[in-house]
Amino acid sequence: MSKIARRNDMPSTASATGAHGADNFFAGSLLAWYDEEGRKDLPWRINPTPYRVWLSEVMLQQTQVATVLPYYERFLQRFPDIGGLADAPQEEVLRYWAGLGYYSRARHLHRTAQIVARDLGGRFPATVESLSALPGIGRSTAGAIVAIAFRRRAAILDGNVKRVLARYGGVVGWPGDADTSRRLWALSEALTPDRRVDDYTQAIMDLGATVCTRAKPACCGCPVASRCVAYRENRIPQLPGKRPAKAMPTRECYFLMLLDRDGRVYLERKPEPGLWGGLWCFPEFASWEALETACRRWRGDPAALERLPSSRHTFSHYHLSYTPVIAISQGETERIADGDYSRWVDPRDVPPPMPTPIQRLYRRLNNPLEETTTHD
Repeated sequence: MSKIARRNDMPSTASATGAHGADNFFAGSLLAWYDEEGRKDLPWRINPTPYRVWLSEVMLQQTQVATVLPYYERFLQRFPDIGGLADAPQEEVLRYWAGLGYYSRARHLHRTAQIVARDLGGRFPATVESLSALPGIGRSTAGAIVAIAFRRRAAILDGNVKRVLARYGGVVGWPGDADTSRRLWALSEALTPDRRVDDYTQAIMDLGATVCTRAKPACCGCPVASRCVAYRENRIPQLPGKRPAKAMPTRECYFLMLLDRDGRVYLERKPEPGLWGGLWCFPEFASWEALETACRRWRGDPAALERLPSSRHTFSHYHLSYTPVIAISQGETERIADGDYSRWVDPRDVPPPMPTPIQRLYRRLNNPLEETTTHD
């Protein structure tokens, strides 16, 4: 606790922040902590241009830093600027995104790049309002871009920040609730300083990611613990409030892995908008009867279908229980022509962009011993 007290007695740092609200303590203590402990070596914090900050913020939506790092580096190497991303085919963008999940983020990323490059002269808007009008950029992401890249005062409220502020301010309720969200935004606006807002924004995100964590927070190393309501009142497990319990439904389907006599596999591109939109998948069927009907149409032999073990993939709002089925087409595959939404692919070639569960099944065509996981 002496470490905390030492940081709390730093009026020069606190006064230098120009805190917008009455709480100079919060911003000043947080910045003093960030100067010593902040993760300043993250790649998007080196040369934080609007493009690099925007890319990192979109990738970090609902995804942890450790997962994002290799994708960010690879994506930036292939698409180093807004023009390169705007000019690339969407399929290539999806290929570099594949594995990060929430693929609508990649489609919005590509669309926003095109708008900025072609309609805005390659320059990102510098206000929260203008940025929020672009596809895939919400209020918090816009605030992070304005604060970090343009160094202009703007509040943020991502998942980590919601947890920090709910505990520090004793804000009761599930953050996804409209009234709770409104109170958290008001607190975020009040605590955001006028100066060093770029460092402050990264500091509060770092605090939530490394100290004020969801489980087992390291309160003894927190620079604002002495004034944290949850810490003082021993309510850390209760804050922030939990999402109301709701049973996750399960949807079942079959994926048909149709092979021709040359060993090529048939894929279909999912339409947009929609789940996995723009990605390539095996044909999907809601029932075994529908799969058998399609198999006959494609000159397969329903009696020779090979059913593989079922697996499960979990989305944010439901579970998908899927059963892969292998079939060999006995007819001429020219009747199933290649096109924008259908394709015959050699499993030995580099695959088109696919969602993670389909990637696993696709790899099994080359490595039959590879196991599919039951949860993702």
